[in-house]
Amino acid sequence: MKPALPIEVDPASGVWSTDGLPMIYLPRHFFVNNHVEIEKALGRAAYAQSLYAGGYRSAHFWCAQEAATHGLSGLAVAEHYLQRLSQRGWGRFSFIAADVHSGAAQIALTHSVFVLAQGIAGVPVRSDKLCYLFAGWFAGAMDWVGEDLGERWRTFSRETQCEAEGHAHCVFTVSALGAR
Repeated sequence: MKPALPIEVDPASGVWSTDGLPMIYLPRHFFVNNHVEIEKALGRAAYAQSLYAGGYRSAHFWCAQEAATHGLSGLAVAEHYLQRLSQRGWGRFSFIAADVHSGAAQIALTHSVFVLAQGIAGVPVRSDKLCYLFAGWFAGAMDWVGEDLGERWRTFSRETQCEAEGHAHCVFTVSALGAR
């Protein structure tokens, strides 16, 4: 099977892009091993906090760009986001539930890059929540949806179960924080 998303390569610079956004293609073990080492160096709490903030901003930006590129709006943008993440090798993401009036949502993840990479090329095997890197992405996407629909709430997202803990899939729970 070939990639389901369009990939353009600039012949002069070698920069890869999809839908006009620059991309980086790198081996999974490289990314995951660096993730593990940064977590060790900073401590899990500090690293998770920085990933959350950066992931939130990136998801929010991506939703705005993709909405304009594809003429999408509302929850369709977040659904497209989950589809594109799935097509990029992070795992398979899908909504379990989503409420556009409050921002609350649950997202399932199967075949997570962090779970599948365990024991390969030096990546340690663990049985705790490994996929927290994604949490900020879902709050950023749901907050964008709310803004697009004229809602005034903000959300917070966290990994509530992980496949590495023995579950059939990971679950991320997005909860409303209230009006801004």
